[in-house]
Amino acid sequence: MDYLVFQLQAPLSAWGETAVGEFRPTANYPSESALLGLLAAALGIRREEDSHAALCKGYGFAIGVLASGRLLRDYHTAQVPGRVALKNRPHYTRRDEFNLPKNDLNTILSTRDYRQDAASLVAIQMRDGAPHTLNDLAQALAKPRFTLYLGRKACPPALPLNPQIIPADNAQTALHDYRQKLAERSGETVSAFERIVWGEGIESGMTHDLEVVRKDRLLSREHWQFGDRIEYIALASQGEQ
Repeated sequence: MDYLVFQLQAPLSAWGETAVGEFRPTANYPSESALLGLLAAALGIRREEDSHAALCKGYGFAIGVLASGRLLRDYHTAQVPGRVALKNRPHYTRRDEFNLPKNDLNTILSTRDYRQDAASLVAIQMRDGAPHTLNDLAQALAKPRFTLYLGRKACPPALPLNPQIIPADNAQTALHDYRQKLAERSGETVSAFERIVWGEGIESGMTHDLEVVRKDRLLSREHWQFGDRIEYIALASQGEQ
């Protein structure tokens, strides 16, 4: 079985969790919805297109967390239009939102969390009916149509994603083989995974130590609606070979 494996590393990343009020938390590894957004951007799929559901159904993901990074909390101010001003106006981008008279813009305060120097590897397995081959995804990640970022636009990757197709019996083996190749190329020692995380639709090759519910299952990209899914976690002692 083939897996597409690539790396995610940046000085800052932000993998949004459920937000309440003005607080915008982040997980310490990518959500499923964030990975789908990354693939969509690489393929050139715009936010208003209806192709996101097919991506969600077409692939399973496993994440090998190399470094959770350190928490950075930012006190943030931003301008936003009021709901009344946006009523019946298409606003797919921030530029659309700001295409209003200045009197219709408001200033809001928020606290936003980031992870500093986090690093992960991602393995993708195709499901039946996947809209793109793994090779198509690899080419898109190597030469993306839109700019890629790790959660927020202020978080560009520090390194190329270096996508590779790796034949393996399961995602665990694919992640370890990719990590070994990186170490051999750089001359560094093989770094250990803190944990390996996966959802449904991928052969992990492991039994999980933890099972959590995460609200990152894409329901509607147009309306920013997300549902619950089960996520499985194997801790470092099991994730090592």
